[in-house]
Amino acid sequence: MTNPIKAYTLSVLTEDKAGLLNHLTIIFTRRKINIDSLNVSLTEVQGVSRFTIVTQTTSEMAEKIVKQIRKLVDVLDAFVYEEDQIHYQEIALYKVPTKVFLKGNKMETLVRTNGARILVIEEDYIVIEKTGHKEETQEMFNKLEPYGVLEFVRSGRVAISMSKRKTSTLIEQLETSPANNLELPISG
Repeated sequence: MTNPIKAYTLSVLTEDKAGLLNHLTIIFTRRKINIDSLNVSLTEVQGVSRFTIVTQTTSEMAEKIVKQIRKLVDVLDAFVYEEDQIHYQEIALYKVPTKVFLKGNKMETLVRTNGARILVIEEDYIVIEKTGHKEETQEMFNKLEPYGVLEFVRSGRVAISMSKRKTSTLIEQLETSPANNLELPISG
């Protein structure tokens, strides 16, 4: 039986160093695997960043990619998650002409009923913000499109695992592991 292709979220904890993104993308490129979304952020541990990568592949390939990522020098650890193992959100911004809001309260109702909010009001345009899963932000785009969307942008996924593991505890375990001689910055 073949392993089905589906969405996987990879969470990669790294030292906060330049150049790592290139090394990560090479791992995907060599396997001809596309990155659907990528987000990099600081963590609660000083000097440690988290790459959140979403890709469509098989579970076997996702595991292989994570094993390869773990071999990179500045990578502290990497994990692969299925959709039901994480909490996640994306943010979308929609720029629409101000004039569509002047034609009654239909637009305002559309914004409210879809859990969005008005972020910026300018003379020529209004920026609407919506957080949610990709399907939800796409649905909002589809509803706004007839009114003339001037610009649309969606962020990469931001995800947090359902595991009870603390990042700081993981880092401490890595620091004390005899297999690692890492010189990590210690947060105070």
